[in-house]
Amino acid sequence: MALVREMDMPIAVTGMGTVVTVASVTIHTRVDGQLDRVEFKEGQDVKAGQVLARLDARAYEAQLQQVQAQRAKDEALLANARVDLQRYTELIRDEATTRQTLETQQSLVRQLEATVRNDAAQENLARVNLSFTTIASPISGRVGARLVDPGNIVHASDAGGLLVVNQIDPIALQFTLPQEQFQAVNRAINSGRPLQVQALDPGTREVLATGELTLLNNQIDIATGTISLKARFANPQHKLWPGQSANARLVLGTEPHALVVPNAVVQRGQDGLFAYVVDEQGKAQVQPIEVRGTEGDLAVVTKGLRAGQRVVSDGQYRLTPGADVVEARPEGTPPKDSAAARQGSAA
Repeated sequence: MALVREMDMPIAVTGMGTVVTVASVTIHTRVDGQLDRVEFKEGQDVKAGQVLARLDARAYEAQLQQVQAQRAKDEALLANARVDLQRYTELIRDEATTRQTLETQQSLVRQLEATVRNDAAQENLARVNLSFTTIASPISGRVGARLVDPGNIVHASDAGGLLVVNQIDPIALQFTLPQEQFQAVNRAINSGRPLQVQALDPGTREVLATGELTLLNNQIDIATGTISLKARFANPQHKLWPGQSANARLVLGTEPHALVVPNAVVQRGQDGLFAYVVDEQGKAQVQPIEVRGTEGDLAVVTKGLRAGQRVVSDGQYRLTPGADVVEARPEGTPPKDSAAARQGSAA
């Protein structure tokens, strides 16, 4: 037997979902060359900026030296042209040369200045290409399987990439809810407070992680009649893994003074849900009820019961309306009549 209790209860909805990465990056080379070596182990955790692989850089080093030499040559030509321009400028004042000669020299200086600027750009490009021979991770995460072995020629246009890095801490859970629950979820979001989400194991109902709702999708899927949501979780123990199935429990708010009974109290008949209520004479009476949902081992009753009422929580299959209800004794407790007899004899 149990009592109908009054207590504050969370208002929650549940949906099925899939664990997804917050970020997933396929690492590609950005220049062509031979993969010289890899500097990671498969399944290793890496930090953003950590070197993962290196290409043979000799050709790119030579290219950089070549454009540096060309720039030095053109800078020397520019310096000499500027000296000649200064000399022609002085000669024109003394009318010792023609204006055409001066203008030709001015044009040559401008041309060489443009050439030097182009050389600087080419040098910068060569430095960038050389830096691309060192391949680093753009995010922190876990490395997957190596897709290319050292010694292979790799290209920037290769579709497969060298490896994939997945960020798994934090991690996300993408799940769906029926469109009928959209308004309730939307109202909770508009309240401005963070909404808690629990990731549950589908089999054991174990709480794997507790996080926060980050996304209510901007449209309802008309094909399935569902709305997509996403939550983010801290995942230091890696209980959540990309591709894993998990249930999401989204807490929308709290219902104060809710009426609750053990789940075992709720029975289902031809006319709907009901409970056996024990009246003042200790007899079982059928009471139709309505239930909002369950939270753990408790059912939240919205209609049909009052706080403090006694309800039957075990052995309902032996009851009929109007039957006497005897409350079961806790294990090890002697019958009342035996206790009374002993008390009487002790007196």
